[in-house]
Parts: sequence; structure tokens; C-alpha cells
Amino acid sequence: MNQAYSPPHPYRTHTCGELRAHHENQLVRLSGWVHRKRHHGKVLFIDLRDHYGITQCVVSSDHRLFSLLSQASLESVLTVSGKVVCRTPDTINPLLPSGTIEIVIQEALVQSAARALPLEVNNENKTFPEETRLTYRFLDLRRKKIHHNIVLRSHIISSLRSRMIAQGFLEFQTPVLTASSPEGARDYLVPSRIHPGHFYALPQSPQQFKQLLMVGGFDKYFQIAPCFRDEDARADRSPGEFYQLDFEMAFATQEDVWHAIAPVIYGVFKEFAPHRSITPLPFPAISYHQAMLSYGTDKPDLRNPLIIKDITHVMPPIAPFEKACQKGAVVRTLLAPSIGKNPRSFFQKLQEWAQENGLPGLGYLVWSKGEFTGPLSKFFTDKTRDVLYNLHHPTEEDGIFFVCAPEEKACEAGALLRQKLGEHLSLIDETAYAFCWITDFPFYTQDPQGQITFCHNPFSMPQGGMEALLSQDPLTIKAYQYDLVCNGIELSSGAIRNHLPDVMEKAFEIAGYPPHILREKFQGLFEAFQFGAPPHGGAAPGIDRMVMLLAEEKNIREVIAFPLNQRAQDLMMKAPSRVSPSQTQELSLSLGGPLEKPTEKSPEKSLENSVAKEKKPCP
Repeated sequence: MNQAYSPPHPYRTHTCGELRAHHENQLVRLSGWVHRKRHHGKVLFIDLRDHYGITQCVVSSDHRLFSLLSQASLESVLTVSGKVVCRTPDTINPLLPSGTIEIVIQEALVQSAARALPLEVNNENKTFPEETRLTYRFLDLRRKKIHHNIVLRSHIISSLRSRMIAQGFLEFQTPVLTASSPEGARDYLVPSRIHPGHFYALPQSPQQFKQLLMVGGFDKYFQIAPCFRDEDARADRSPGEFYQLDFEMAFATQEDVWHAIAPVIYGVFKEFAPHRSITPLPFPAISYHQAMLSYGTDKPDLRNPLIIKDITHVMPPIAPFEKACQKGAVVRTLLAPSIGKNPRSFFQKLQEWAQENGLPGLGYLVWSKGEFTGPLSKFFTDKTRDVLYNLHHPTEEDGIFFVCAPEEKACEAGALLRQKLGEHLSLIDETAYAFCWITDFPFYTQDPQGQITFCHNPFSMPQGGMEALLSQDPLTIKAYQYDLVCNGIELSSGAIRNHLPDVMEKAFEIAGYPPHILREKFQGLFEAFQFGAPPHGGAAPGIDRMVMLLAEEKNIREVIAFPLNQRAQDLMMKAPSRVSPSQTQELSLSLGGPLEKPTEKSPEKSLENSVAKEKKPCP
């Protein structure tokens, strides 16, 4: 028997993804997890896995370690020592980088035994309940796909950081314990032990601090910033915390901001998705108004070529839509190529789908043999047919769908229909990343009670400045605010900030807020602006969403190492959890009694309930 190999390192001389044919006859030591075991008569094969890859190890039945290794359970941690041998041509595994060699085991040690597994690490094809995956996230992270996603995330963040530094941005850290401020979602509050009855808040974003850095004389700031918001989960938004590439620039126009960040985003997508097409620079800019009209949403998926058209004022309303139009409804149309080739059952299912989404139905026409046919054709005159044809120029078997509803509902229905038809007709280019800027958001909107209120971010600079606030109808004022959208996902929001105290006070006054509310809720920022603030602006692309797109995942939890579930719970660490009475007493907190009834609201508007709410379509 060969003398046992005892290299100087106790765990490994190489990784499990490192060895190749040129290492033949070398004595090596590897450590990793038991990925698979295969008994082949008098031989046991063990696939040993670590972060870097998999190496096949082999031991014969007459070896003294055969019994020990046969009993080693999957996911137990082993250290093995042995000789590298080349596999015979018929046993080479082309799917493994190390597939040309194997290790003939001489020594082995079970570092840590694994008990029965609640989910299979070595089976990528099997799905497991999310509750199981999140409860045993440490096991889930060992699985190939999720492990790759977390590695990809690290590389993407490194690339973003290096690209920002190359453009002259400086990386600063901003506080995590700060004051509560109304930024659109509920705060996570942290009670103060030293100041009983007072609370810190975890930042919803570094917004005020990055603006204060500009006031402090810095020119270009960025950070990979954690943000905390107590909001509900959805596929592209994680509850609790998320990360963003937060940046700000002094003396910058919105075009300066675009020119700074677009090459960074483009470069990262080109680096990590070289096989896909990416919108070339500069990314196109689409006004909010045009986006809502042509796509029904301010987050358009430009991989879908279908365009919505408004015919409300182009032609007289036909009979089925006339009464609705008299009450203020609009009529939108959408051309679907070759839709007439589908069987009647397709149109019936589409009608059912429309009703499920709150529409009474979908009117449609099909262009066939030089004329329009279909349920609505009898309502068209020669003149209205000509107008419709000249608007869409349909070819044989093209269909035109109609949506008639109030403006907001028409946008929503048009966006859903566009997505549905794009998917059914396979029009969406799954190999592309389609970027665009959405610009010129309305500064104000009107609530159901007729009160003027902020549409999105109240701290954006209104286009036209003080003059616009003094002379324009508030509902016509646009903001220097912009979103970066990719494949129908809002990747970033940003704005040129309102750095002028008098303009800010006037903007809030129009929305019904007296000056003292502004000064009280944003004291630090408003005070700083009294001492000379430069024009400045920035944005904050979402790291999690960026990785989700590049990893080609549909759910954001697939690219976060330790995400909360949809109910904002950490099933692995059992958070949130109750704390001991001594801890609450130390923090001057009293828990367990009935919840106090909310006090009567004062006549003044609540800034917390109105400022910077999540974006919604603005008329």
C-alpha cells in the first residue's frame, strides 16, 4: 500500500474545479460536499463539490475507507487525499471541466456529517416549495442555479463600482440610523434606548444625505446603498430591504445624468449578457404622455413592437362607443398582425380574458380580402373605414382591437392587451434588453376630491421653475424627472432636484402644505438649502432588478442571498420575533396591550400619506 499523502495544508491543495489532465500522477488533497454517490459493484464513485466545481473521486471495495465513504450521506463535508489519474476515453465526462480526470482516494476524513436533507441539492430539475427553500436557504444556496445567481450578483456589483469610479464618482457611505421622513413607504423604526420615546428610522433611500453631500461641496457621489421600506412584496420587489446604485451629481442637467449612468448600465449588460442584443447608446427618450398613449404604461416593454393608437378625436365614435365617449371615455386601437388566422375559439377566449380584467369585452375587426370583417364592421361607414385603414395600414388577416373606457382604465386595458397579444403572437424578442428613458412626468395630479397633489416626487425641479408655478395651470406643469426602463421593468428613477427654497415652498403651497410642514419634516435638507445649494440631480438604479434581468429570473428572491418571504418574514432566522420584557423595558416600550385608536386627523394634510407615493398613472 502506498504511503498516506500528507500535504502541508489540512484541507486542500486544489479546488474541486481546478484539476485537469496535466495534473496526472500528482498527489492532491480536496475538500467539499458529497454531491452524488454511485456504487458500481466493487467501486464507489463520489462527486465532491465545492464553490469552484465538481471532481469525481473513486475508492475500491477492498480499501479500508470503503465502508466509511459508503455510509457518508449526501451533503456531508469530506476531505480526501489521493492521486490524479486520467479517465479512459469512454469514461470522460464532457459536462464537467474536470471531467478528464478523477482522484483515486488514499485517505479521507468526514469533517461534518449531514442529516437527511429537506431539499435535494443535486437535483436542479425538481422544484420545492418557497417556504422550504427559504427555511433552509443555506441548502438552497448550494444548488447550482441559485449559487450562480449570487456569484453573478457579486460580479455585477464589482463591475458597477469600477465603472462609476472610472467616471470620477467618489464612494461615500451614508447613515443607516436616521430620522423618519415621508418618502413613499412605511419606515422601519428603531427605538432609542438613550432617548426614551424617540425613534430612529432605517433609510428608505439615501436621498436627503446624497443631496446634502452636493451642498457639502462634493461633485460626484455614489454608493451601493441598502434601502429599507416596509412595503408588500411582488415579483420584482423584495419587502424589507433592497440595494441600489445610488448616485448624485452637482451642476448637472438631466442629460448629464443620462450620459453618466447610461454607459455604466450598457457596459454591465454588455459584459454579462454578450449573447443578447442591447439597445445602443444613447437610449431613446419617451415622454410620459407618449408612453401612456402608445403603450398604456410608463414602464413599456419595447421588445414588443405593438403600438396603441388613440382614435377618440380622429374619427366620429361608432355606435357601440358613442355613449361612453359622451361621458368622457376614450377609444384606443391596437393592430395585431395575422390575428385573423386564429380559430374562432381564440377570440372567444380573448373576450373571456377581457371580462376577467374588468372590461365588458373587446371589439375587433379583421382585414380580409380588401375589407374589414368582424363584429364591429357593420357600424363603420366608408369614411370611418378609410380613416381606420389609413391609420393602421393593415395587411391580409391583420386584426384591429378596440378599447373604450375612461382614460386611466383605457391605458391599463391597452397595456394588458398589448402584452397578451405580444406573447400570443410571439412578438416579444426574448434575446433582447430594450432600454428607454421615460421623461417629463407630470408634477401634480388631482385626487378624487379635486385637490391638487403631487404626482410623484415633490422634490423634483418643476420645469419652468417659479414662473411655471406662478403662471401655469398646475396640472400642465412637468417635472425634471425620469425613469430608466428595461423590458417593462422600472430599473431606475431619478430627477433634477429642486434646490431653491422659495420654489420648494411655492410647490408645496400649491399642493396644500403650509411652509412649517416642509421645514418640520425636512429640516436638515431645507436648512442646508439656505446656505447656497448647487443645482444637482441623480438617480438610483436597482441592483436587485438589474441582477434579476441579467440572471434571466422572473422573481427577485432568486438573486438575493437571504430574502424575506412575501409576508416579510425570514423563515430561516425566525424574524421578526418577539423580544424579552427586559429588552422592551430598557427601550421604554410597552407591548401587548390593545392598540390605541388613531387620533382625529387635523385639517392639515398629512405629508406622510401624500408625499412621494409609489408612482401611479397621472392624467
